[in-house]
Amino acid sequence: MSNDIRIKRGLTLRLKGEAEKTLVDAPRSKTFAIKPPDFHSVVPKMVVKEGATVQAGDELFFSKYTPEVRFTSPVSGTLKEIKRGEKRRIMEVIIEADSADSYREFGVIDPVSADAEAVKNRILESGCWAFINQRPYDIIADPKDTPKAIFISAMNTAPLSADVEFILKDRMNAFQTGLNALAKLTPGKVHVSVQKGSSLFSGLKNVELHNVSGPHPAANVGVQIHNIDPINIGERVWTVNPEDVANMGDLFLTGKFTATRTIAVAGTEAKDRKYFRTKIGANVGSLVGKIDEDNVRTISGDVLTGQKVSDTGHLGFLPNELTLIPEGNKYRMFGWLPFTYNNIPSNSRTSLTWLFPKKKYEVNTNLHGEERALVVTGEMEEVMPMDIYPMQLLKACMAADIEKMENLGIYEVAPEDFALIDYVNTSKIEAQEIIRLGLDLMITEVG
Repeated sequence: MSNDIRIKRGLTLRLKGEAEKTLVDAPRSKTFAIKPPDFHSVVPKMVVKEGATVQAGDELFFSKYTPEVRFTSPVSGTLKEIKRGEKRRIMEVIIEADSADSYREFGVIDPVSADAEAVKNRILESGCWAFINQRPYDIIADPKDTPKAIFISAMNTAPLSADVEFILKDRMNAFQTGLNALAKLTPGKVHVSVQKGSSLFSGLKNVELHNVSGPHPAANVGVQIHNIDPINIGERVWTVNPEDVANMGDLFLTGKFTATRTIAVAGTEAKDRKYFRTKIGANVGSLVGKIDEDNVRTISGDVLTGQKVSDTGHLGFLPNELTLIPEGNKYRMFGWLPFTYNNIPSNSRTSLTWLFPKKKYEVNTNLHGEERALVVTGEMEEVMPMDIYPMQLLKACMAADIEKMENLGIYEVAPEDFALIDYVNTSKIEAQEIIRLGLDLMITEVG
């Protein structure tokens, strides 16, 4: 039994440079890294020192305030370096990989017949708990909480994003096993949202299936939660990315933390646009080679929510995309004149691109203007499919008005839900950053 959800508000950005549906094994990266800043609000405490030998699945560090949450090595090798930033904050834990992986054995168990405590302990000790995010606050879930439901969005609508069906088509047994394990962690339902018309997921068991259609951000798990089972004050909902559900399934099927990550290399500046199968935290250069960083922006993730990386850096923990687009270092003469430049997608009618809804465009990182005052134009509401007032919520976050933030729906949103607002708003404010700061304030003041 499936339910249909149709999203009407939003904006689909059609960009050039999609990854071809070809899957290859990536060259073995010499180094892999786990980056604590990828896990918001986690303060890492190291359990191994530089020079130590680790197996895939061995613990590297744990969360200071929730020590049950462990972070494990994706590969076997030697802990080469612990990179630190300001105030000795740990920025990267870098492993020099062996030529082939040896694994820590956790043992095979059947999540269907195992009790909930055994399933939870296995996920925690293997490091797979880092895959589970909590709403509200968009942080790693607290193992002591019990969520009212778990949500998985098995689709993508962001520009140049990875195709979930293509990634999972050969891993459906592991995906189903991961769903069986997650079902033990909640008294409620496990919700899986898929693109309407998809057949790959039709045979899933132990879940409630939802067919979703509409423009971006229809695939955002926050939008789906809002339409299926909204969050109220005091409630917890957990979310997991689809490939990580399959990684959890592999853990129960094989007893190993496989840390598989399928990366769609996309964007007009990518020389080899296809899907690469590698491990979490692989070196970017192993996928794309040397990059002209003066003229190319390399993004771990999609163009709306990803993080800038260099070719000597490493992939983020969760994204399935590596996107390369031109750097916005060239400026258009009289770029402020309407109808003069019609080579970028625009949500307003000051550009003629609205006449060509199916055309694909090449974009760069240029903001096309500086930050300016907020003006009530209604453009934010056009791309926000939730029943909230985005401009008012942003203002409440900027003013640190906790009562207004609660009344305006801060518990329902995550920074990614404001990614399109970053793109369309004429004020050029960093809406995702403002929401992140607002959520951090709520964690501090409300908990």
